[in-house]
Amino acid sequence: MVENVIFDVDGTLVDSVDEHAEAWRRAFLHFGRDIPFAHVRSQIGKGADQLIPVFFNDEEVERFGKELDEYRGKLFLDEFLPKVRPFPRVRELFQRLRAGGIRIVLASSAKEQELKHYVKLCGIEGLFEAKTSTDEVDKSKPHPDIFEAAMARLGKPSPDVTVVVGDTPYDALAANKLSLPSVGVLAGGFPPDDLRAAGCRTLVKDPAALLARYEASRREWPWNESDTSQVAKDDERR
Repeated sequence: MVENVIFDVDGTLVDSVDEHAEAWRRAFLHFGRDIPFAHVRSQIGKGADQLIPVFFNDEEVERFGKELDEYRGKLFLDEFLPKVRPFPRVRELFQRLRAGGIRIVLASSAKEQELKHYVKLCGIEGLFEAKTSTDEVDKSKPHPDIFEAAMARLGKPSPDVTVVVGDTPYDALAANKLSLPSVGVLAGGFPPDDLRAAGCRTLVKDPAALLARYEASRREWPWNESDTSQVAKDDERR
């Protein structure tokens, strides 16, 4: 029986993956590296500490990595954050889970300022126990630090009663390192096969589909169906 759910935010609760990818792409271009959008997008879900070294060598990271991260952060806040929208029924999902006695923690690779904006955007103030961001840990996903911090906020419960919900393979890989089962949200745009290969036990289209499946299962956590046919069923129901 699930007692705790740890939610990723970008691409899971809010539609922001393309915005993050474009902000990084433009920041890389500003620092002399022209990277295709699709290549950048494939790395979204990692924090700057893990993402920048994919595209720049150690000497470059040491020389201007911090400046690059700060440039990207300001660009995202100024031009892209206002474009981000929540996925449907996030607030209702959180309300249903809490009504069922499930505790919720947000665990995001976003910076704290961005995370605060997302909480307000989704209307979920007061509907979760705690939140963690990349500002609070040494290493971002796919390292497990953020989920370790989330588990600490929950009082270090057993992984057997705790689930991670995220949209990227990096969420699942980080969860696996703590023996936490994970649900993959397809709305972030990552291929289903990549999510399954990373360890996702269940796939859902978006928060609204997760809510529908939770309610259809009489508020028990829906583990049993992870194939794309179930995702299609969720779409039909909606």
